[in-house]
Amino acid sequence: LIEPLDLYRAKTGDEIVNEQLYSFIDRGGREVAIRPEMTPTVSRMVAGKRQELAYPLRWFSIPNLWRYERPQRGRLREHWQLNVDIFGESGLPADHEIISIADSILKAYGAKPDMYAIKLNSRKLMDLLLHEVWQLNGVQAHSLTKTIDRMHKTEHATFAASVGVLCTPTQRDSGLPEMILQTLSIKKLQDLPAELHQHSSVEELIRLIDLLGTSGVTNVEFDITLMRGFDYYDDIVFEVFDTHPDNNRSMFGGGRYNGLVGLFGVEPVPTVGFGMGDVTLANFLETHGLVPDLKPSTELAVVLIGDVYDKALGLINMLREEGLNIAVDATDRKIDKKLKSLDKQSIRYAVFIGENELQNQQYPLKDLVTGDEKKHSAERIVGLIKDYRNKKR
Repeated sequence: LIEPLDLYRAKTGDEIVNEQLYSFIDRGGREVAIRPEMTPTVSRMVAGKRQELAYPLRWFSIPNLWRYERPQRGRLREHWQLNVDIFGESGLPADHEIISIADSILKAYGAKPDMYAIKLNSRKLMDLLLHEVWQLNGVQAHSLTKTIDRMHKTEHATFAASVGVLCTPTQRDSGLPEMILQTLSIKKLQDLPAELHQHSSVEELIRLIDLLGTSGVTNVEFDITLMRGFDYYDDIVFEVFDTHPDNNRSMFGGGRYNGLVGLFGVEPVPTVGFGMGDVTLANFLETHGLVPDLKPSTELAVVLIGDVYDKALGLINMLREEGLNIAVDATDRKIDKKLKSLDKQSIRYAVFIGENELQNQQYPLKDLVTGDEKKHSAERIVGLIKDYRNKKR
């Protein structure tokens, strides 16, 4: 959960370091931070075992993360995030696989393609524009990158003014701010300036969109304003957006960060991945009516009648050894209260065990939905519950 603060100073980005980190000095006098994201951590882990791991390496993790910000819809100070990464593959197939996984997860929840859009861009393309086409210096390029990353949260007039401020008087006189704004308004790859069409970054974006289309991922869009604010991204980046008007926002994203593992003093490892937060995923599922109707894992409730827990343990163990997921109610509450509790938990079946039942080895099995109740042997109860389990699949 704790990482050196310098790790985030080096590669994460000013917004997180200056505004969102929980950081402090530990008892050893070291500057440390509670992790706000998993990518630097997993890169450190790979670097630590650089020569021992087999590549391509496919790892996922579901860590809890902390950011100091005002809790609101889609954002909490602590959240959980699915991270999926491929280390050791530099080609487009890895980018295609990562985006396909993200798409498959949403489809597994029942999402339709028109419910979300996958937006793509390339940091290589943006670097080409920043340094060669617009001829910005390092400070200007970094500032404009951050400004573009925030542009959709900013009024257009304010954004345009910020672009103008970044430029020198000579650049303003030459019309550079207008050129930048015009370029950032482009919606399609084919509308980029002709001199960019042969650049490798544009060719890779076109091929990636084709690969995704071949895989049935058709809701893909080029978005030249997509920057992904982290400094470690260096090639293709993507974000998944909810298209519903009540929740029209970015849900999660990722991209290429080929140089991050090398930051830890080893040979770089080409890497691509994404992080999907629990809060934005939940908002998406709720907005589109896709929240799964989750059922309890308990298949059978054992309701004890009287003080028979010790005597019933043999039967209870047998039911569990046969693979049934059971819960035992050994409280001294009245039967009707026990049944009400089971109803609240949506448990379908209950078996009643008392002195007489143990002696006769016949146990009442009750369907708590239909109300049907019949006595069976323990073996027969196992068979009935497994039959019901198979019918649900």
